[in-house]
Amino acid sequence: MHDTLPYLEPTDFPAITRNTLEILQVNLGYLCNLSCTHCHVNAGPSRTELMDKATIDQVLDFIEKHGIHTLDLTGGAPEMNPHFKYLVKRARAMNVTVIDRCNLVILQELGFEDMALFLADNQVVITASLPCYLENNVDKQRGKGTFMASLAALKKLNRFGYGKPDTGLQLNLVFNPQGTRLPPEQQPLEQAYKKHLGENYDIVFNKLLALTNIPIQRFGSTLISKGLFKDYLQLLKDNYRPENLDHVMCRNTLSIDWQGMVYDCDFNQMLQLPLGANPAGKTRLSDLTRLALTGSPISVRQHCYGCTAGQGSSCGGALGQAAQ
Repeated sequence: MHDTLPYLEPTDFPAITRNTLEILQVNLGYLCNLSCTHCHVNAGPSRTELMDKATIDQVLDFIEKHGIHTLDLTGGAPEMNPHFKYLVKRARAMNVTVIDRCNLVILQELGFEDMALFLADNQVVITASLPCYLENNVDKQRGKGTFMASLAALKKLNRFGYGKPDTGLQLNLVFNPQGTRLPPEQQPLEQAYKKHLGENYDIVFNKLLALTNIPIQRFGSTLISKGLFKDYLQLLKDNYRPENLDHVMCRNTLSIDWQGMVYDCDFNQMLQLPLGANPAGKTRLSDLTRLALTGSPISVRQHCYGCTAGQGSSCGGALGQAAQ
């Protein structure tokens, strides 16, 4: 199937190489309590793929041996992996920063009522999806009732100190645009979020991360079915900024799938594009020490324009602003 998809066609995107590896982004599985329209993972309640404990131990061993400072956990809903708490505790014991990419609604689900307190107790950074601050827009993207459930989860996190000064508990929100548009400028949008959520719901958070929708998997298939894929890709190309190349996340981050396979980024993982340093085939995390990553090539295709269009987009938000 993949070889017929337009985002895997040869690309004119510039060649780029790796800097020093600092971050592991680990996909703990595709099981999720939601099925969002913008999801590039095709995650949902019927998915069964979950990382097992043996592979999680390989991740922990790699972190310890190679001095990785940040572990970025994603899914699906990463909290639904039965070994999530084990992984978080072990990583925090090594003084590794742990990021949980949380859909918020999971914190309100049966069986996960204690998850917010667990995250606070272990000082996990929460990067939470809230694609808009208006109820209709959120429910349209993520399903009816998700907005109010997300607000309830945010209030719970605030009660535990998340998003508040001097607690050390960081709460970031993630914006995704609807349809075939680039996200607006991140800083003014963050202020609009803070004003609306604060005045209407007494909710606080630290930063807003504005992400571009990448035209792959569920979102890419929707574009193709509506005949919009070429137009959206042209939008990304027309807004390409070469200065964003210095800050794209694949330069210092590796993506690990639920089976322990390694990719240049989360999007390449979904497209099964081999690690650029090993174009001959797939690479397992357990074999990675044999590869010299620094200075090695990164696999690029058409979808890479999504990270470099406009203000740029990465898992840390707008490029150039991610470290602020």
